[in-house]
Amino acid sequence: MAERYTQKGVPGPNAPENTLTIPHLRAAIASGAASAGDVVGQCFRSIRERDGEIHAFLSLCEERAREQAARIDGMAAAGDALPPLAGVPVGIKDVLMVAGLPATAGSRVLEGYVAPYTATAVRRLEEAGAVTLGKLNCDEFAMGSSNENSAYGPTRNPHAPDHVPGGSSGGSAAAVAAGMAVASLGTDTGGSIRQPASFCGVVGLLPTYGRVSRYGLIAFASSLDRIGPLTNSVRDAATVLGVMAGEDPLDATSSAQPVPDYCGLLEREEGVNGLRIGVPAEYFGEGLDPEVRAAAERALDGLREAGAEIKSLALPHTRFAVPAYYLIATAEASANLARFDGVRYGYRAPHAASLSGMYRETRDGGFGAEVKRRILLGTYALSAGYYDAFYKKAQQVRRLLAEDFLRVFGAEVDAIVTPVAPTPAFKLGEKTEDPLAMYLADIYTVTASLAGICGLSVPVGCSAAGLPIGVQVLGTHFDEETVFRVGEAIERG
Repeated sequence: MAERYTQKGVPGPNAPENTLTIPHLRAAIASGAASAGDVVGQCFRSIRERDGEIHAFLSLCEERAREQAARIDGMAAAGDALPPLAGVPVGIKDVLMVAGLPATAGSRVLEGYVAPYTATAVRRLEEAGAVTLGKLNCDEFAMGSSNENSAYGPTRNPHAPDHVPGGSSGGSAAAVAAGMAVASLGTDTGGSIRQPASFCGVVGLLPTYGRVSRYGLIAFASSLDRIGPLTNSVRDAATVLGVMAGEDPLDATSSAQPVPDYCGLLEREEGVNGLRIGVPAEYFGEGLDPEVRAAAERALDGLREAGAEIKSLALPHTRFAVPAYYLIATAEASANLARFDGVRYGYRAPHAASLSGMYRETRDGGFGAEVKRRILLGTYALSAGYYDAFYKKAQQVRRLLAEDFLRVFGAEVDAIVTPVAPTPAFKLGEKTEDPLAMYLADIYTVTASLAGICGLSVPVGCSAAGLPIGVQVLGTHFDEETVFRVGEAIERG
């Protein structure tokens, strides 16, 4: 897409080739070398050419996008100062509200539902000049690690269409990787931004819990859900976060912590020299694919050469993360999804004999198998006689996991580098019959989700089969600045 405006050699050999970055696009529009309308038009041409196979988008809003682009071109023609995301084409995961557009959450139970308002994160992007192209495919209600749980069909990996793009933000990652959008928004509850970013070879950010408002997000697990960007470079991720982060009176869980100038901080020349990078043994044990291990070790070697100190450390409660996560997340899902009953919005089962029958038939016909499985698991964990043994115990383990990270950050290390997933992208259908195998794909990502800390997936090369591999940079609460510094050093190779 628009190769003539590509920033050659930037940010580095680990970044995708021939891609359009936000600073380059903005500069091209400001100088008249490109118009927002032309760039948006090229995006829609790419969607028409490629998305029949990839299926990243569930709906498009071409007229709206062209109106937004025309406004940016008008500002450029008048010589007005352009906002930070001027003309940047973005896709929005279909669990986020955009007024006037469908909001299905990848589920039949919301088929035909149109959002009456816009999520704060999306509104802030559009106010900063971003151009919304449409809504992106995802696992139903963001429940999945492969994007195969969407009621509207799976998204395919642009690098290998017989492989998954990851999930649940598979459409968000695939759209950027395929050049159909310059950036996208996804959500991450247990790895749903970072794992698709790794599988598709793009950058994906998990902000600290509370850093970005969740107002307008269709909830999966409210103590875990976070909104974040998927982009072509670390600096682009920093730009998008800087725009949408910050306190929101519409979300009581959003933080009043000041939002730094992330891109300005990246302009410093200090890089990672003197930073202490932790390597937890628990993330490099049995089950890790040799090619993923080798890619992570190459990234660590590069950080060492750039002046960072690489230190081994222990996070002993890591082994409890997957069971704790799948108790807490499913319990919260069972409560959040109780609202989808066929009465207020979305799908309603026809010809039910009674009100209670309508509830049962609506939920049975509207929800897919994975969503039903998680509702049942969560309801069981919260039920009388089992709450203390399961849900309460999982929350206690969550606290221990968080304390593991709090103990090492600052006192021992400034950031942690780990694999994102045990393997590169797997084939479509490979794990659909084995939910436990699918859940174990989240083994390296759910820890940061439970602890509330920030994390970044950065591409570090490909497997022998040409499948992208990413590494994960973890930082303490509200220290996205350090995560970006380390991520950009890895990106530059």
